[in-house]
Amino acid sequence: MIKLALPAGSLKESTFALMKKAGYTISSSSRSYYPRIDDPEIQVMLVRAQEIPRYVESGALDVGLTGADWTAENQAHIHTVAELTYAKQGSGSVRWVLAVPETSSIKSVKDLKGKRIATELVNVVKAYLKKHQVKAEVEFSWGATEAKPPLLADAIVELTETGSSLRANNLRIVDTVLTSTTLLIANRNSWKDQAKRQKIENLSILLQGALLAEVKVGLKMNVQKQDLKKILSLLPALKNPTIAQLTDDKWLDVETIVDEKIVRNLIPKLKQAGAQGIIEYPLNKVVP
Repeated sequence: MIKLALPAGSLKESTFALMKKAGYTISSSSRSYYPRIDDPEIQVMLVRAQEIPRYVESGALDVGLTGADWTAENQAHIHTVAELTYAKQGSGSVRWVLAVPETSSIKSVKDLKGKRIATELVNVVKAYLKKHQVKAEVEFSWGATEAKPPLLADAIVELTETGSSLRANNLRIVDTVLTSTTLLIANRNSWKDQAKRQKIENLSILLQGALLAEVKVGLKMNVQKQDLKKILSLLPALKNPTIAQLTDDKWLDVETIVDEKIVRNLIPKLKQAGAQGIIEYPLNKVVP
């Protein structure tokens, strides 16, 4: 049995969806912090992402999904199993940015000397200021951080994916303090336990495979042998495409995996090069 922490709050829905794609069905009521999972060897608990690193470090939890930002903020001594690039609005990373009012005279981190900064990421911001040899006051913000400048703070360091909330509050980004992705982290003693480590590694493989599948698609097509060389020159792939003989010995079945973003340009080229019966299909997991 491993005790797995999943983030409550804004990452909950995207995490549940990722777990589902990885092969784990999780269900919970709106008030329960102990969701059900269809794996008898895993116990799931919903915990605030900010707190997961310290509970994993202490051993209260074996493994958890949290941000690299909160791992850094807690200065947690844990084992990082894998980086999982997804966020609440889909695949990608998030940024903690230094922001000030549009009318502020602050143009760079050097202008923060003697100023007041509000943030949830106090330790990280203090390290950022120390790195730039700037002395400023850093205070913890309990929320609604974007509303604090200029009356309650001169600047803020806040999490953003798109920057829309900052713009809505008439704030200007000065610098990126930290770029963060979701991490799968494990307690160091749990990682040393052979049985628990195997279970955690299996979970990691499936989660990474599910994420990779979100940006890949499968392509199948029929190709005449005389056109094969042209077709292969157009096909980027994880490895060489799979090629199988059809009943008509002049034709081959070619199957491969490609980045979804290139498909709209690739398919017309394949058709022009002689491919027929082209099929694009979604993938659930891709494990290199």
